[in-house]
Amino acid sequence: MIKVLIRRRIMPGLEEEYDLAARSAMRASINANGFIAGESLCERHYPERRLLITQWRDLAAWKTWYRSTEREQVMQYVLPLLVEDEEVSLYEHC
Repeated sequence: MIKVLIRRRIMPGLEEEYDLAARSAMRASINANGFIAGESLCERHYPERRLLITQWRDLAAWKTWYRSTEREQVMQYVLPLLVEDEEVSLYEHC
């Protein structure tokens, strides 16, 4: 099992629009093969900073989702709302 942490910075004033797009992306990932769980967090005192934590069966499942057309489609609505590229980190049990 792996966890994927995705850090994003949203353009000021577009937090509501981002939340709608991000929820849509999360709903799409729920149907992905190997998806286990996910949550979205707002950094305290910094509403433009978000952290998504998703859990996947294995690296192959994550990579399949990450490269999928479904993700590409939902990310078309998320990426233009960001100040910079999202930062993706992968974690597994030691």
